[in-house]
Amino acid sequence: MFTSGWASGINAYAVVLVLGLLGATGVGEGVPAALQRPDVLLVAGVLFLCEAVADKVPYVDSVWDAVHTVIRPVAGGVVAALLAGHDGSLPQLAAGAVGGSTALVSHLVKAGTRIAVNTSPEPASNIVLSLAEDLGVAGLVAFALFHPVAAAGIAGALLAAGIAVVVFLWSRIRRYLRRRRQRREEKRFATAGGAVPPAV
Repeated sequence: MFTSGWASGINAYAVVLVLGLLGATGVGEGVPAALQRPDVLLVAGVLFLCEAVADKVPYVDSVWDAVHTVIRPVAGGVVAALLAGHDGSLPQLAAGAVGGSTALVSHLVKAGTRIAVNTSPEPASNIVLSLAEDLGVAGLVAFALFHPVAAAGIAGALLAAGIAVVVFLWSRIRRYLRRRRQRREEKRFATAGGAVPPAV
């Protein structure tokens, strides 16, 4: 549940798609039937392709992350609860809470890292980082079906490392947010026909 939560915060659609495909093909056991449904796999596949494109374009990736601030934690909680089974039981509710909260933290780490990367908006770094995230999510989710404890340890280490990176890059993130706020102010004043406010 912890691993699926971490992965959902990075790419929720990849988590659903990988788990569903592994379950539907019989490679992985214990995958909930709800994730193996053809309609769920189709929607997850289409949304995964949308994310695969949006996630590799500077600034578009940050907009996509902002939209998914609610979606990823909810998906992490739902997937974790489904994996826990026992409809309506306390363990299922606890699993959903762990999955959702872990997904929220990993989502914030991802969003913060992308903001830092976008301070130098050439596409190469976004593409490399996005591919690493996609491959990492797919690999760790598949690994978790066979070695859940080891996968949870890896996910925990990656989450801790991500938090450390965001803290280290926080000054760069703040500069980016300040410049973006200044651009919005300039556009607003230009539209209103007023003078452009001085940069802070």
